[in-house]
Amino acid sequence: MRRYRLSEQITLSMSAVAAIAVLMVFVGSFIFYSIYLTWFPPPPGPPPMLPEAPDFILIAIFLLLGLAIAIQAALRLTRRILAPLNSLAEGARKIAAGDLTARALAGDRSLGETAQLVDDFNAMARRLQDMAESMTSWNAAIAHELRTPLTILRGRLQGLTDGVFEPSDELFRSLLAQVENLSRLVDDLRFVTLSNSQHLDMRVEPADLVEEAEQAVDAMRPELDGAGFSVRMTTAPVTLPCDGARIRQALLALLENARRYATPGRIEIRVTPGKSDVVIAVEDEGPGLSAEFTAQAFDAFARAEPSRSRQFGGSGLGLSVVRAIAEAHGGHARYRRSNRGGSVFEIVLPRDAGAADGKAASDTLKD
Repeated sequence: MRRYRLSEQITLSMSAVAAIAVLMVFVGSFIFYSIYLTWFPPPPGPPPMLPEAPDFILIAIFLLLGLAIAIQAALRLTRRILAPLNSLAEGARKIAAGDLTARALAGDRSLGETAQLVDDFNAMARRLQDMAESMTSWNAAIAHELRTPLTILRGRLQGLTDGVFEPSDELFRSLLAQVENLSRLVDDLRFVTLSNSQHLDMRVEPADLVEEAEQAVDAMRPELDGAGFSVRMTTAPVTLPCDGARIRQALLALLENARRYATPGRIEIRVTPGKSDVVIAVEDEGPGLSAEFTAQAFDAFARAEPSRSRQFGGSGLGLSVVRAIAEAHGGHARYRRSNRGGSVFEIVLPRDAGAADGKAASDTLKD
């Protein structure tokens, strides 16, 4: 599609104005003299070589008419140019004053550069508004997550101070569990924040993915056994340049997610190498995610069943950590429903881009 450039518009407009002025002087003079000489023939003898006073007056009149038309055309073009620029300035002042809903009007979109400038400004304003709303929601979610364990800790410690509770191993274990929940929440928040700001510390080296998966299963086996889960591994040997500790962290998050929300039964872990990528999958036996929730499953603080998540102590950050780890390796995380009616969470790691992306991430600011 053709785009009209502002410089071309100005050049064409000014050229047209100049041409109109010249044509008015010459053509107008020619028409005037043709009519004048028809009604008032010149006296006999040779015509004068230089213009006389009436000729200068006539030329001046036509020049003034051309100049008036040129000024009118210039004013119209100026208004067309200044209208979106003034709207931009007004929008910028409103945004600077805190009104992130302010938008500029493009006006005449035939001026390609100004229309594109307005569109870019409005896109920036929408981005700022979305970021502000996201930050507000994020802060509210963080405060909501911290409130429960802090309330429990404060109540029980106050009870110990007032003598309502007797010191016991069970009480101290309960307090320690709340502190561990807080610590895990803070670590997950730190991880997701560093990932979003591209400051995540990555240590990339060749790692045996099967070994990393086995270590994650061994670390979670007591909790899984106690919750009624058995683990089956279907793997093929594969070594990939990646951050093995982060991959193990992602698997632990997926296993913890299954322990909290899946129906007790078998959990299957698969490591499947392909030509261009490696897929690490964790599959459970149900109940799976609803179709409405699937699109936001990996968003921070997203919960399919908030009340159930509260019951089992989930913060809604586990799957967002999984996605952050996958994307830090140049891959992605995804969800699909299994043939058995359960959930299949997959981490897809590219064979070629993993090393490059990981090294790029490791060169960023380390915390």
